[in-house]
Amino acid sequence: MVDRLCNLSKQQSFFLFGARGTGKSTLLRAQPFFENGFYINLLKPAEQERYSLNPNLLFQQAQLIKDSWIIIDEVQKVPKLLDVVHDIIETYKVKFALTGSSSRKLKRGGANLLAGRAVTFSLFPLTHLELQTHFNLENALRFGTLPKLLEFDTLPDPTAKIRYLNSYVYTYIKEEILVEQLVRNLDPFRLFLPLAAQMEGEPLNYSKIAKQSGVEHKTIQNYYQILVETHLGSFIEPYHRSVRRVQTQSPKFYFFDPGVKNAIEKKLTNTLIAKTSEYGRQFESWFINECLRINSYLETEFSFSYLRTKDDAEIDLVVEKPNGEIILIEIKSSTIIFDSHLKHLRHFKSSFPTAKFICACQVPMPEKRDHILVLPWQEAISYIFKIQPAAPMAVESTDS
Repeated sequence: MVDRLCNLSKQQSFFLFGARGTGKSTLLRAQPFFENGFYINLLKPAEQERYSLNPNLLFQQAQLIKDSWIIIDEVQKVPKLLDVVHDIIETYKVKFALTGSSSRKLKRGGANLLAGRAVTFSLFPLTHLELQTHFNLENALRFGTLPKLLEFDTLPDPTAKIRYLNSYVYTYIKEEILVEQLVRNLDPFRLFLPLAAQMEGEPLNYSKIAKQSGVEHKTIQNYYQILVETHLGSFIEPYHRSVRRVQTQSPKFYFFDPGVKNAIEKKLTNTLIAKTSEYGRQFESWFINECLRINSYLETEFSFSYLRTKDDAEIDLVVEKPNGEIILIEIKSSTIIFDSHLKHLRHFKSSFPTAKFICACQVPMPEKRDHILVLPWQEAISYIFKIQPAAPMAVESTDS
């Protein structure tokens, strides 16, 4: 099993949220302090029905489980259980580990989120730091890094990975959207998903997507919120020192995993080709997701945004640290960086005189260009988070 970066609490009850297939149950079962825990799996129809009809059954069971852990998988299936969990935490010395692949039902249903009584963690597809020498950038950009895919790495062709990811998207639509009744009409949502995948990493134009999907502007906004609340992606907001100005600009949206995004677009059978714009977009999206994941695991509380001016000068990623430090990052998939790649970083030097400037790319060795650090992407991540770079990896050299 791969060692996960998510550092779960041993002293306090917690929620563990993450998309399906990120390994939440596997992670919990690997923790030694859960060895004598009491497991409830609400994905099992019989268990779900049992606790739906009688939530107080949990209270009765807790009386026999004092000084131990109760683990509830997919707690959003029976939101009423959280009121009982609250009472148990107040009454007995029982701690809870509560997993969920959707926070939407809990938030929209007014469920008791145990404020102050349970911390929240998130789990994502595997990072390069977790995979270490098993990481392969080309595979990550095409198939993503959901843990299940490790089982197929020894197979001679990618058929099993393609089937798994296509099934993943089908299951997501069926289990998370249809069964949970998150949308009234499924057909427009099916049309929306590939459009959202095509527009990944672009400032969102809700009206354009609404026209192509045949639904209202507000419906598209709701669809994106569903993706966020089922942990299928994240928004990156525009950067501006004025909050009011930020609100007049559009965020960007990034799917949580390249393989799932490619499955939505039906592109899994396509080989990513270096030196193409598609390869560059995939690399940028993956790098941004990698930063979001590591930030969550390390609990560094960095803020991430993008910067674009009216004349289309753009910075792919702006990192703001709690201590006030700002890092502006240009993301390039190239193995050779020309001065033209750095023009936007140079453009913003006068506006951010104390900021750090990085080009994260695939050069073999670090370089210094005036005030700009040109770094291999591994070292760029190490620089951002002040961590040791991962061990040498199985990364094929590419150029774009």
